[in-house]
Amino acid sequence: MKTKSLIFALTLLFLNQACEVYGPEDEVDFIPPAIPTGVTVSNGDERVYIYWDKNREGDLAGYNIYTSDSYDGRYMLIGSSDYNNFIDYDAVNGETYYYAVTAYDFNGNESELSYEDIYATPRPEGFNQAIFDYIKFPNTSGYSFSLYSVVAFDSIDVDFFFENFDGDFYLDVYDDTDIQDMGATNDIFDIEFAPLTGWSETKDASAIEGHTYVIWTWNNHFAKVRISSITAERMVFDWAYQTAEGNPMLKPSLISGRSTLSRTFTR
Repeated sequence: MKTKSLIFALTLLFLNQACEVYGPEDEVDFIPPAIPTGVTVSNGDERVYIYWDKNREGDLAGYNIYTSDSYDGRYMLIGSSDYNNFIDYDAVNGETYYYAVTAYDFNGNESELSYEDIYATPRPEGFNQAIFDYIKFPNTSGYSFSLYSVVAFDSIDVDFFFENFDGDFYLDVYDDTDIQDMGATNDIFDIEFAPLTGWSETKDASAIEGHTYVIWTWNNHFAKVRISSITAERMVFDWAYQTAEGNPMLKPSLISGRSTLSRTFTR
């Protein structure tokens, strides 16, 4: 009798387990995280800095970062991040890259690509470069962006040079080059794009500490210079130079708005 009761109890337990209904906490999640928003990029020298707003999902595992050669092209995975930022160290100066970000959770669900139309064209930059008054030091008074080098004020490669005219300081360019004072800035990164108009008619600009100047070079490149200090004989500056001919992007900015273009990505 006891044996029959035991068999009956075991059978009942088996049936209960087979028919068990799982609660919501046991359900498989097929819902991806929200599409990341607020994606922006910042130019560097052979690198691009990418930022976006944090996702708020509790099961968020991380983000994937993609790049393409056009906004509506095929996006290739270049890396992942646990945080809401990423640095593309494989970017090449003078090449334009479009970026997008996805979010994924611990179940492997991945969102669609972010919508922002953002791109960057990395360019070389330099800091604490010094040149000297062209009257006293003609051979070290100018700078060539294409050579990344100090040159003479009358060199064929010079893009601009420093002048102390009776105590008044100037950045000088030749007739085949344009210059414009963009005003006081906090650092070299404040100026994003070269202006379309407003170039100096006198082919010079008053040199002022803390001001950034954009230069349109004789060979159709854009550059910017920020003066950090000036003395009677020397000027010290930071610079950035866009190696892509005719490209006015000195630092990229976000083009806002949700696009309806079709975007695909490859893992």
